[in-house]
Amino acid sequence: MAVLPIRISGDPVLHAPASPVEEIDDTLRALVADMFETMDAAPGVGLAGPQVGVPLRVFTFGWTDEDDVAWRGVAINPELWLSPAVPGAPDPDTESEGCLSFPGERFPLRRAERVVLRATDLDGERYEIEAEGWLARIFQHEYDHLDGVLYMDRLGDRDQRIVGKITKKLDWGKPGRSWTPGVDDIEA
Repeated sequence: MAVLPIRISGDPVLHAPASPVEEIDDTLRALVADMFETMDAAPGVGLAGPQVGVPLRVFTFGWTDEDDVAWRGVAINPELWLSPAVPGAPDPDTESEGCLSFPGERFPLRRAERVVLRATDLDGERYEIEAEGWLARIFQHEYDHLDGVLYMDRLGDRDQRIVGKITKKLDWGKPGRSWTPGVDDIEA
């Protein structure tokens, strides 16, 4: 297993839809193991294939909820069903999220409170998880990556301008930019 470099916003693989996984084989299993190691080293609660330069519809997740229930798994070729998001401005204290492909920053974003994730695991078995709260947010965030959408793309105008300034200041927004957890001095 290895910690992989995480692509930074602007790399083309992050801004294009990912392709379906055609076969669950040892190559995919090794990728998923590396994705878990990378996600944990970052540290993060989710990581999508495109974030490590692999344009496949696969993501990992790992989070412990307020009831101390650990959620950890892989979603291969996922489908995501969303409840409608409540209208209004997001609460910066409870609805802010970050992204390993835009490390060190957090912005408030309104998301659906409940989702249903249907996906395949590494054994080729289909499963379904009904999620709410932060787990629902994690699934939406990672699923967006598979469609070439970063959470910053969903922000309002004011926050979009801040993202633009940060991108310019840090010389991001270009192909080939990445960081490696445990190697590069970036706080995710």
